[in-house]
Amino acid sequence: MHVPVMLGECLQYLAIRPEGIYLDATAGLGGHAGAIAQNLTRGFVIANDRDAESLEQAKLNTLQWADRIRFHCGAFSELRSALSALGVGRVDGLLADLGVSRYQLTDPERGFSLMADGPLDMRQNRGQELTADEIVNFTPEKELADLIYRLGEERRSRRISRAIVRARPIHSTQRLSRVIEVAVPRTSKIHPATQTFQALRMAVNNEQGELDGLLAAIPDLVQSGGRVVILSFMSLEDRKVKQGFQALARAGRAEILTKHVVRPSSEEIKNNPPSRSAKLRALEMK
Repeated sequence: MHVPVMLGECLQYLAIRPEGIYLDATAGLGGHAGAIAQNLTRGFVIANDRDAESLEQAKLNTLQWADRIRFHCGAFSELRSALSALGVGRVDGLLADLGVSRYQLTDPERGFSLMADGPLDMRQNRGQELTADEIVNFTPEKELADLIYRLGEERRSRRISRAIVRARPIHSTQRLSRVIEVAVPRTSKIHPATQTFQALRMAVNNEQGELDGLLAAIPDLVQSGGRVVILSFMSLEDRKVKQGFQALARAGRAEILTKHVVRPSSEEIKNNPPSRSAKLRALEMK
């Protein structure tokens, strides 16, 4: 069962108006978008995601509010054109949950998870050419180590990169995770390949570049008085969101609503363990 993270807090900070227009930039399986739609009367929510397969599931999950939801498949960099196509200038609220879709993680064929064997894919949009397989097998050793260190915040990146290069070709998730586990044995409950898989996924999908683009586009996407709520799950992304919000506040374009990052309650973490690393930040546009 799909459980949207920090749902109550997201709805609270969005301060939804029944006639408003809202944008869920990372709709996933439709949990947040469906909840927003329930609070609307004459308004609607635009449910966007890069993953066409996730959106198809979201449509099924939100059938009872279909008249209040407009679906769009695309990256953050395409959001402005998406609004224009729908005849929308700027929205009353924007939500972005930067976590990985459970749908992607639980399908071995997507190649996101190191717990089940599958191809080294990791594409959120299967229409793009670049895959994790290409990065793993053709990136020079030093460049690969830098990528794993920068995006995965993995201190053992040089050892891991050296082991990957020596073990090439590597075409499956289980083979890659085993190569890494041999190179840097487990020292905690976290699998030693976790941060490398994170780095590869982020590189394949240009997640840092897309997030930068989203933060820069906020004034063009959200109208005065509108709210922006972003959920992040990694310190790398949270820093970007924090800095992006601070820049908007310094420029006098927004007011930060969350003086300190908001975290899920202990009860939510107990009932929905994937929420444990979530961090929420919100602002209101001026």
